[in-house]
Amino acid sequence: MNLPNAITFSRLVMTAAFVVAVSQGGFGGFAAGLILFSVAAASDWLDGWLARKMGLVTPLGKLMDPLADKILVSAAYVFLTARGLCPVWATSLIISREFLVTGLRQIAVEAGQVLAADRLGKWTTAAQLTFCITSMVWLTLNARYPTGSGFFKNLSAPGGWLMHGSLWLSVALTVISGANYLWSSRYLLRGK
Repeated sequence: MNLPNAITFSRLVMTAAFVVAVSQGGFGGFAAGLILFSVAAASDWLDGWLARKMGLVTPLGKLMDPLADKILVSAAYVFLTARGLCPVWATSLIISREFLVTGLRQIAVEAGQVLAADRLGKWTTAAQLTFCITSMVWLTLNARYPTGSGFFKNLSAPGGWLMHGSLWLSVALTVISGANYLWSSRYLLRGK
């Protein structure tokens, strides 16, 4: 296994650790979850950059990198929905799109092709990660300073422009990129 693929697989381990950390609640659990989620999100950029720079782009990497992202984002959205920071319908829509793209990738693999993440999919992931990190910052700061305020706590607050804007942007890009994946896979779906 090459280095970029090892980083991709480590993202799956960090996702499991994120779930355990945030399940503990409180400042320590949320802070650990924020750090784990942020490092896992950064590793998404790192593994792709290393794969291209070192000439180690593989079919396994093209398949596992977006899958690891989907698992990370889905876990975070489910948690944030349970905490009341994301509507159930938005999380359902985002996870449904992830299943759709994963299914399309499986169809492509069976047809001897690889359906790699496109630029629109990467923007969608960036918007989703922004919402998740913003929400985790607020949970962490609110657990530490429940009655206080500060620049970052106010910036990341529920209903504030950053959390609200990144949620709506991620929903819009989720719908658009899902439709784009369907359109670009139309020949695979027809069996051609």
